[in-house]
Amino acid sequence: MATRAPRRVARNPDYLLLAVVFLLIVFGLAMLASASSDLGKSQFNDTYYYLKHQILYGLSLGVVGFLVTYFVPFYTWKKPAFVFLLIGVFALLAVFTPLGTSAGGASRWLKLGPFSFQPAELMKLLFVVYLAAWFSNTKFKRATDFQAGFVPFLLVIGLVMALLLLQPATSTVLILAISGLAIYYVSGAPYRYIVGTLAIGLVVIAAVIYVTPYRRARIMGYLDKTADTQGLNYQVNQALIAIGSGGLKGVGYGQSATKASYLPTPIDDSIFAVTAEELGFIGASLLAMLFAILSVRMFWLAKRMGDQFGRLLLVGFGSVISLQAFVNMASISGLVPLTGVPLPFVSYGGTALAIFLTMMGISANVTKYR
Repeated sequence: MATRAPRRVARNPDYLLLAVVFLLIVFGLAMLASASSDLGKSQFNDTYYYLKHQILYGLSLGVVGFLVTYFVPFYTWKKPAFVFLLIGVFALLAVFTPLGTSAGGASRWLKLGPFSFQPAELMKLLFVVYLAAWFSNTKFKRATDFQAGFVPFLLVIGLVMALLLLQPATSTVLILAISGLAIYYVSGAPYRYIVGTLAIGLVVIAAVIYVTPYRRARIMGYLDKTADTQGLNYQVNQALIAIGSGGLKGVGYGQSATKASYLPTPIDDSIFAVTAEELGFIGASLLAMLFAILSVRMFWLAKRMGDQFGRLLLVGFGSVISLQAFVNMASISGLVPLTGVPLPFVSYGGTALAIFLTMMGISANVTKYR
């Protein structure tokens, strides 16, 4: 007689997790309203153009994604995980077809009628779901088996990373690679497999940087911020000026002097510099603290989770969000090489906001079954 699967009983979600996400969204919309005001006024004669666009195409779709994934049991997504991965891979390939659009030398967008989105952002969600489902399959010991686990893991992660590098989206490659390793490690992988993957990854990244001049230039600019201050290092130097101008308490909400004329991309990867200028060290620290609380809470909940699929989902989503937040804030502060990665829940970008809210809908649903 077949053994029945244990009945899953839903309880209350983790309210601290939901509260932190709510605060991050409110904080993000408030900062976007300020950071984009001058830009919206000059380009569209509408101070709140970018805020409206974010709410219409990011927040609204994100709320739908959150609600759907919050009310649908998380284990529902396990069976079609491979199909999700294929969808993500085809979307990454499609950016190199006539459906794709380019900007600033990068091919990262798909345009479907009046709508456009970034497949790389979608892959952050689908990649985590696939790896969590793959490693939580109890029929195979993929975490510890070399041929059935380690080799396929390298092939899958190599395919995804190669497609992202071609866009190019180097920062997303690093975020997904490290998040994938976190899932692999928590699933029970031996240390030698983790070390081996890291070694291979470092060699590949070093080779990619070496053969692409603009990536080499970015590393050299990071090592010497006094070089090419009107070109390669212009953004980071202007960001550091904005951050330093904020002092302890900031110059006041909406009073940034750099967002209008000096600071490049104030609504995207430079929005943390605007936050630090207007709200000071206190405001910037509060934002960083919210991300820290969110990350620690997700990892703590993962540790208490009885279901392996749910545990790996929390680890994967927590890793993606914490790594991306760190990379954004650290790069615009000059602590790591400058990247174009947005700040989760805060930077302008409808695709990113919708995807992160969907991640949190799944995460909140997972906590109902802990």
